[in-house]
Amino acid sequence: MKIDDIDAFVAVIRSQSISQAAESLRLTQPAITRRVQNFEEALGVSLLDRNTKPLKPTPMGMRVYEQCRAVLREMDALRELVLSDALPSGALRLGVPQTIGDVVLLDALSQLKALYPDLQTQVATGWGSHLLGKMENGELDAVAALFPAGKVFPEGIVGRSLARMDLVVVAARGEVGKRSCKLADCYQRGWVLNPDGCGFRAGLQRALNDEGLSLRINLETFGTELQLGLIANGLGFGLVPRPLLDNSRHRERLDIVQVSDFKPVIDLWLIHPRFLGNLQAPVALFGETVAQRVANQG
Repeated sequence: MKIDDIDAFVAVIRSQSISQAAESLRLTQPAITRRVQNFEEALGVSLLDRNTKPLKPTPMGMRVYEQCRAVLREMDALRELVLSDALPSGALRLGVPQTIGDVVLLDALSQLKALYPDLQTQVATGWGSHLLGKMENGELDAVAALFPAGKVFPEGIVGRSLARMDLVVVAARGEVGKRSCKLADCYQRGWVLNPDGCGFRAGLQRALNDEGLSLRINLETFGTELQLGLIANGLGFGLVPRPLLDNSRHRERLDIVQVSDFKPVIDLWLIHPRFLGNLQAPVALFGETVAQRVANQG
């Protein structure tokens, strides 16, 4: 049995797809198929039910998969022991959500380049759930993402809360006034929000659904500053982390709407695989820089 064959088998079971396993391991599909077949031959048992879509393990395949995960964890621990004292080098693959990318990336990348010149930093952006999935597939080394407090992450993934932020409802200055209102009083004005997939939007949708209300979208677009500018021009309500609002160039043209039955909070998390080897220090610096940059927005 070879570790490469075990890696391929585990990747296939995780992704339920030979093509996705090949992409995550940067191999061809025939190479993945050959490695899984080699593993089955070494064990003398069929591990995959090839008549199902998506691809699923046989009952014995599932038992072998759980044992393989334990083997790979021990291999990761062994690599960690050897690599932890080595100077960081190679690629550092980071993920950040679009919501905070403009705020944190410049400082984070500048500090990483200054302290670890031999690292080649690569960045992916997207919603938190998408970035977490890429990490599970081995495509990212660390992610700064926005998730609810108390978020439980998959096995093998470590999450540490860097900061807690209020999400505030905003409107053009003078549009609502100072009085407090409820979701039912204000939802008909419509919203300027991120496209579907955003956790903020999903939380608002759930809150409205609980009240028997619908989510009315006036305009959806990426970019917090663009959204705030559109809201300041009277195109609808918005939902934004308080630190980003406080630092916006549109702040003086916006009011926070006091919604008594909707007071969401969000945590900024640093997420990474349990074993990082010589990337421990750069990932820690990335997390510290992101936390400081967000804190300085207030």
